Amino acid sequence: MSTVLEIAEIIAQTDASKAPVRLEYVRGRMKWETSPASRHQKALQRIERSLRPIPGQAGGCGCFALADTLIRFGDPDGSLKRPDLAIFCTEPPDSDEALTMIPAAVVEVLSVGYEEKDLGVDGAPFYLAYGVQDVLIVDPRTGVVYHDTPDHERHVHNAPVTIDLRCGCRVTIT
Repeated sequence: MSTVLEIAEIIAQTDASKAPVRLEYVRGRMKWETSPASRHQKALQRIERSLRPIPGQAGGCGCFALADTLIRFGDPDGSLKRPDLAIFCTEPPDSDEALTMIPAAVVEVLSVGYEEKDLGVDGAPFYLAYGVQDVLIVDPRTGVVYHDTPDHERHVHNAPVTIDLRCGCRVTIT
């Protein structure tokens, strides 16, 4: 059995046991954080409820959102990440394993003590390197929203803000 499959099994078993941690495997390293607190979860729910297609936008993105879903990326290490919110233009397949479909956009909500996981090199730079077109990183305590795209410098916004994503979805962060 390969290392990546073993790690995927460890992550699946941890999830199934309802352990109060979230595991990821990024660039050959296991990462973990405790389950999110209420501030994090409420911010994420508000963001997900605001997600809509941009009116009149050509392209027809369906703006399908999945929270806390394990995704396998195409890097040499077979990284497994679980963005707080993954946004897809077409509905992802039903699966009991990590998705291999790369999201059009990702939203990460910062949790106290785990900021480096989302703000460091394994956050937006990783997602952008493997095909994600928009990465939003939200600090629910300060209202700061970082918006990263492949060909622009990071934009910094203050909530409340409405952001049009490249895929044709619109999201509001309050």
